[in-house]
Amino acid sequence: MVDCVPLVFCFAWVVLRRLFILGLLFWSQPSRAQESNVIPPEEIGRAPTPARITALVDRAAGQGWGSVAPMLRAAALQAYETNSGYVPAWYYLYRWADLLATPHNKALHDWIKAVEKAGVAHPNMAASYDQHPGSLSSQLSRELQVSLLGNAALAEEFFTLLSPVDSPAEVLAILQRIYQAEPALFTDYGSLALAIAVVYDVPPTPNWPHGQVSATLLPRKLPPPEQVFAYWAKLDRSNGTLQRLRRLPASELKFLVDIAVPFSELDWARQNVPPGLADFAKAYDMIKYRKNRVELNLLHWPGKDYRLASILAQGGICVDQAYFASTAGKAKGIPTMMFRGAGLDGRHAWFGYLDANQKWQLDCGRFAEQKFIVGLAFDPQTWGDINDHELGFIAERFRALPTYKLSVMHAAYAAEYLRDGKPEPALKAAREAVNRDRRNLAGWNVLLEAQAALSPDPRAREAILRDAVLAFQKYPDLEIAFSRQLVVVLRERGETSVAAFEEQRLGKKYQATRSDLSIEQAAATVQRSMKEDDVATQIKVYNRVLETAGQGQTIDFYDKVVVPFIRHLASRGQVPAALQCLDRARRTLRVDPGKQLDLEMTSLAARLKSGKL
Repeated sequence: MVDCVPLVFCFAWVVLRRLFILGLLFWSQPSRAQESNVIPPEEIGRAPTPARITALVDRAAGQGWGSVAPMLRAAALQAYETNSGYVPAWYYLYRWADLLATPHNKALHDWIKAVEKAGVAHPNMAASYDQHPGSLSSQLSRELQVSLLGNAALAEEFFTLLSPVDSPAEVLAILQRIYQAEPALFTDYGSLALAIAVVYDVPPTPNWPHGQVSATLLPRKLPPPEQVFAYWAKLDRSNGTLQRLRRLPASELKFLVDIAVPFSELDWARQNVPPGLADFAKAYDMIKYRKNRVELNLLHWPGKDYRLASILAQGGICVDQAYFASTAGKAKGIPTMMFRGAGLDGRHAWFGYLDANQKWQLDCGRFAEQKFIVGLAFDPQTWGDINDHELGFIAERFRALPTYKLSVMHAAYAAEYLRDGKPEPALKAAREAVNRDRRNLAGWNVLLEAQAALSPDPRAREAILRDAVLAFQKYPDLEIAFSRQLVVVLRERGETSVAAFEEQRLGKKYQATRSDLSIEQAAATVQRSMKEDDVATQIKVYNRVLETAGQGQTIDFYDKVVVPFIRHLASRGQVPAALQCLDRARRTLRVDPGKQLDLEMTSLAARLKSGKL
């Protein structure tokens, strides 16, 4: 006989049993969650496996990259602290997670602030940008996320290259477009894809590649990025490029993909410009110099079109020579830069290219006897000018060295420790960074930041700054920048005589060899007076600077000191005073009759008198 249990009791027992089981599940869930949020130490001692990366991407698809980033950050810190042989792999995996977890609107806001701070906004950029919900991960497909996170070398290159003024949403969207159009080529030409993404995320500035041709003849519009990628990748595969593009980093390929012409122009150049890597400087002299244009002050292109064939047929001035050569170089798969500068007779333009020995030749078409000031070139990644030290860094190509990459890692972890409020390990990591490679500018900056967080002692800061000044003796702009910080610290400590000596040392060191730096200092003095002093004092300061720093100077001093002050006076209704200051500059600077500086001064005086400045 089977015992009967009342139905009500059976129901109650079933409910209790289910509650008990659910209780066990809920009780065990925190420990399981904790386990899933921690990467085992033995795994951190190896490179992240494809299975791990796929699992991370799939988890992020359901829970968001924000749920993954903390786990990977912890793994990256543990890898660094246990001296794992795979520190970069775990660190850049964390960086990917952190980037993809960033809300789109936060990334947009941070980017706009960075552009404004760097002063690289320009009229060709949009006046406003749409906001979107969600994170940056929405820009990438699952397949591309797996591909990017699984390529440690490409990740290192990407995050080393990426700058605050790169629009992260646009960069990722361009990578997606390229991957979707050419998935097989993307695998082989990842560096090329990165270069295109950081160049094409923002439209070029209106005066790129130079301002002496109208927008009608040269529209300054970049072609679709996926087409540019396919064009050069396929050309390289068919051995149609002089440089092997798969061997070049994105930091150099960005000087290849910045093209202002249609593909048909590139095809024409490969067929009609004979110089190769061994003698490509000769491309500059293929364009006959039109001296009559300079004599007639026809500095803008007078032709009906600006095709390379037209420039070759009609000839041109230096800016056309440099444009022709640099564009023809890109057509042949050679990274090139176009420079502009000032010499004794006026403005000049020349170009540089990466030669057969993987060395940058930066003086093609530049005339030594003219004593040209250091040239300026556009950085296509930012559309601002490449600064002095960055040009040196590019030419030296030391960033590919293992010691420099190790230095970058130490600096990155110093920044992470500072983020955690741990100045002692931050200071130690930053010290390692500058010891591994003293040219790591980010390492010195984070070292100063870590020292300030640890102690307000100005003597410790002074010691670091003196070391930095010595480290960057080859790079005058950086030496001066750190020296100016040193002067501030010395004055804070009451060491005014030592501070004055340091300023005099710099002035004497670069007076003969780098007049551009003394001009920058003169311009800074006048600018300060324009902001702080009354008009009478401003004119006194201007006259003093003109006498002490302007004697025998030429067009660069005129551009950076004279013209801004003249415009400043005119904007305040002080036209007679502006004319007097311009006349004083004519009597002080080296102004050769009939040369460009003479013509520009005459033109400026006429505009002042007519009220059409």
